[in-house]
Amino acid sequence: MSDVLDTMIGIGGASQDPQAALQHYDAGKTLLEEGNRIKAIDEFRAAARLSDDAVFTFQLAYQLDLSGDDDEAVQLYEQLCGRDQPHINSLINLAVLYEDRNEINRAEKCLRQVLDTQPSNARARLFMKDVQASKDMYYDEEQARDVAKRNALLDTPVTDFELSVRARNCLKKMQIRTLGDLLKITEAELLSYKNFGETSLVEIKTMLASKGLRLGQGLEGHSRVRKEIYEELKGKAPEAVLNKSISVLDLSVRARKALQLLNIQTLGDLATRTEAELMGVKNFGATSLVETKAKLAEYGLELRSLD
Repeated sequence: MSDVLDTMIGIGGASQDPQAALQHYDAGKTLLEEGNRIKAIDEFRAAARLSDDAVFTFQLAYQLDLSGDDDEAVQLYEQLCGRDQPHINSLINLAVLYEDRNEINRAEKCLRQVLDTQPSNARARLFMKDVQASKDMYYDEEQARDVAKRNALLDTPVTDFELSVRARNCLKKMQIRTLGDLLKITEAELLSYKNFGETSLVEIKTMLASKGLRLGQGLEGHSRVRKEIYEELKGKAPEAVLNKSISVLDLSVRARKALQLLNIQTLGDLATRTEAELMGVKNFGATSLVETKAKLAEYGLELRSLD
């Protein structure tokens, strides 16, 4: 353990000497060629103490990894992966060590970090297959706890938080009951509702930020929920119908303007919206709602509901 602490202190420490570090590094490579890994590790350790160059630290971690000193290797790989520009090979090697320890979720995170920047990295793709196969075999308690905590948080009613009467009333009319519902809504959508202004928006954003959340977090271009609903709609109506412009509904001017404010372009877009979203738009009343629902029903579609 003292060696580990010495290494941790040396890397990035005050006594930096890049030239001396390079000499130790070259000496270590020579010892490796001679088959003396133990002494080579000592040289790489000295190089890592004298310079925070990722090459020196990685070589030390890699040789420790090969020699079976997994604990120290993991610590060094984690240092390299925690830098502003994570070391790619360190991420991959760390993923392998995590998998060996049955820390499947951590292994997957490392590999995803690699594939996000290098989608064609052959080693990362190969190891990802192994990790995903292992994921099906092991029950990851840490991941299960994380999921349970997140679900509990997202299911928290918005009434549990100290919001102004106006903000509470607006959310109630929009049928937004939980934090999870809020993540499916954008700032623009909130601001399009009656009596919902900048003050209420700032209030809600601050509340979400205190929980590490933000408006629209559940969106992927379109809402994840809307994408799922849209996929379901494909089984109920031809895609050609879903892609039809809302102009085919021949709606009144008031109804058309309301849909334009929500950037609804097609019948499919409209079918992913709720009654509350439409009713929240200024000048869109019960008459416009009945009209819109009736016209949409002519194409075998209906507005969605928040469950």
